[in-house]
Amino acid sequence: MQALYFLKPGQFEWREVAMPRLAADTDAIVRPLAVARCDLDLYIATGVVPLAGPFAFGHETVAEVIEAGPAAGVVPGQRVVVPFQLSCGRCDACRRGFTGSCDAYPPLANYGLGGAPRTDFGGALSGAMHVRFADHMLVPLPDGLDPVTVASASDNIADGWRAVGPQLAARPGASVLVIGGLAQSVGLYAAGCAVAAGAGRVLYLDDDAGRRARAATLGAETEPLALGEGRRARELFDIVVEAAGTAEALAFAIRSAGRNGVLTSVAIHLSPLTPVPLTEAYYRGLTLVTARVDSRAHLPAVLGCIACGALHPAHVTHRVTGFAEAGDAMADPGPKIVFVA
Repeated sequence: MQALYFLKPGQFEWREVAMPRLAADTDAIVRPLAVARCDLDLYIATGVVPLAGPFAFGHETVAEVIEAGPAAGVVPGQRVVVPFQLSCGRCDACRRGFTGSCDAYPPLANYGLGGAPRTDFGGALSGAMHVRFADHMLVPLPDGLDPVTVASASDNIADGWRAVGPQLAARPGASVLVIGGLAQSVGLYAAGCAVAAGAGRVLYLDDDAGRRARAATLGAETEPLALGEGRRARELFDIVVEAAGTAEALAFAIRSAGRNGVLTSVAIHLSPLTPVPLTEAYYRGLTLVTARVDSRAHLPAVLGCIACGALHPAHVTHRVTGFAEAGDAMADPGPKIVFVA
C-alpha cells in the first residue's frame, strides 16, 4: 500500500509499504476515509517545529474498519474515529483518563508524528492503519456525521473541547476568553465548543481577520488581539484559552483570568524558557494547565456535542482535497485542510 512520509521541511514522499496485519484478538485494521491536517502538521511541514524525518505522516482521521479480531469490539464496515495517541485502556494512566501517556507504550507514541524514539506506528495518510487495543481505541462515528466534518476530532477538536467543556460543566454559564494564533484551529474549536457548551459569553481575540470571521460563524464575539498596539487586560473571564503561542499572549491570558479562574494553554511554546507573571497568577488563585490533550478520553463528549448539532467544525475547514495532494498542500497556511481518500 502507499503511505505519505515526511522527509524534511517542504519535502514529502509517497512510499510503498507493507499492508498491516492483525497480531492479536483485540487488533483492528482500518482504512482512513478523511484525514485532517493538525495545526502541528503545518509547523512540521514548514520547519517551525524541527523534527527529523523520515516518518509516516497524518494523525487526525475517521476510518472504516476492514479487518477486526474477535475481541476488537468493532466489525468490518464500521466507521470509527481513531485517536492520534496510542493507548491501551487498561493501565493506571488510561483508567485515570491520561490516555496520552499510556503505560503500555513509550512516551509520545502517536500515529503520524514520529514522536516515540525509534518507533514509527504508521500514519493516517495511507491505505491502512494497524490499531492495537481496538476495543478501547476506536470510537464509533455517530450516525449522520460526515467523516470530513469530524476528521479533526481525534486531536484538534478534542484539544479545543478539553480547554472549555469540562470547565463549563463544573461552572455552567461561565465567561470564556479565547486568544487565537499559533494553534489556529484549536483556538477556533475552543471558541465553538464554548458556545456549544453554554458559556455565558465567548470572546475570541485574534489579529487575523480570517480567523475572526470563522470564530464569528461559530457564535463567538470577536475583536483584534492588538497586543502590539498596547492592549491591556481590561476584562476578567472565568475560563481562558491561550492558543497564540507567545509569551506576551500568555501573560495577557493570565491577567485576563478572574479569581479562581482556569487558564489552558493549548499552544506549544517553543522557546526554552517562557516568562510568565506567576505572582499575579498566584494571588488570583489561577489554575494553569499546559499539556497535550488526552484525546481518547475526551472523544465521546466531543462526538456527542457535534452529533447534537451544537458544534459545527465545518466552519473551521477552509479546504477539502484528495490524498494525492497532501504533500504539496501541507504548507497551506489556512486553519484546517481535510484530505479525502
